[in-house]
Amino acid sequence: MASVRLQGITKQYDNHPVLKGIDLDIADGEFVVLVGPSGCGKSTLLRIVAGLEQVGSGTVNIGDRLCNEVRPAERGIAMVFQSYALYPHMTVAQNMGFALKLAGVARAEIDERVARAAQILQIGHLLERRPKALSGGQRQRVAIGRAIVRKPAVFLFDEPLSNLDAALRGQTRVELARLHRELNATMIYVTHDQVEAMTLGQKIVVLNGGHIEQSGTPLQLYERPANRFVAGFLGSPRMNFLPGALAGEEGSAAHVRLASGALVRVAADATRAAPGAAVTLGLRPEHLRIEAQDAQEGGFAATVTLVEYLGDSSIVYLQAEGVPDMVAVKSGAAQGALAAGARVTLAFDPAHGHLFDAEGLALPRALPG
Repeated sequence: MASVRLQGITKQYDNHPVLKGIDLDIADGEFVVLVGPSGCGKSTLLRIVAGLEQVGSGTVNIGDRLCNEVRPAERGIAMVFQSYALYPHMTVAQNMGFALKLAGVARAEIDERVARAAQILQIGHLLERRPKALSGGQRQRVAIGRAIVRKPAVFLFDEPLSNLDAALRGQTRVELARLHRELNATMIYVTHDQVEAMTLGQKIVVLNGGHIEQSGTPLQLYERPANRFVAGFLGSPRMNFLPGALAGEEGSAAHVRLASGALVRVAADATRAAPGAAVTLGLRPEHLRIEAQDAQEGGFAATVTLVEYLGDSSIVYLQAEGVPDMVAVKSGAAQGALAAGARVTLAFDPAHGHLFDAEGLALPRALPG
């Protein structure tokens, strides 16, 4: 296996910048997920690591080797694409071993590598089948097996689960995590799905508009987002954003006057912002609680719009004065007593609040506990 270092990576198409100076270090054996909205540059960055795209400027190092001018086949990487791209006339075993056959590897070694990969992926019973006889999840495992047999220094995954249904995506995520533990391999995984990013990545790199917004562990990004973009991108339902203004400080808490006039406390350091400065209060749906009474100090009033019942939990959508988007509240118990039009109070623990300044940057906060 090998580490990957990207320094100053830029790329543009027809004078349109796609990557704007990417610096990223990926440790040997690390599972890194590149995540972001469509067009943010994540797939382009992956293709640059693979050698399928030329850099505009900057350097790509895999292990101790500068790879800017190294052909893709000589970089020690294996790539798994969104499309399975299996040969329909070949069996599973033949598909998995075909690249080794082209490279002149001895037949006995090909058979050994294919058998080992099939054992890891639990597809040994499928080796004599052809792709048309496989499910989508099985085809994706064959495509991953084709990468494993090459024994690459780095695995690259470009949205490999996009063609699978929800149940298969969940199952395959578990298999990929197990595969990483078993191989202890360096893996770079591209997705636009924040659930995949949170569940798979040891490190998440959030891209937006061709640059890195923030990188870190899933917990770091979820609990300490650097800005509104990261805070809103990670989490389902997304973080609620309520406009307001600073109304002073008390100890380690900032007072915020919401657009509705309600005054709330947030455990954040607002010393870099002046009193009266515009701020945005960020609250995750699971950190809000519903109290069936009129607004009181420390909470704010809202009106129920819709309740989604999910079996073991509910998501309540509400309209709050001065908030342009619906406020979502995730409850661990069914909110059977709530009906559309009900007026309630939304309250929260100040330790769970996030504050963002007028530029969208997070103000320092203290985590609960």
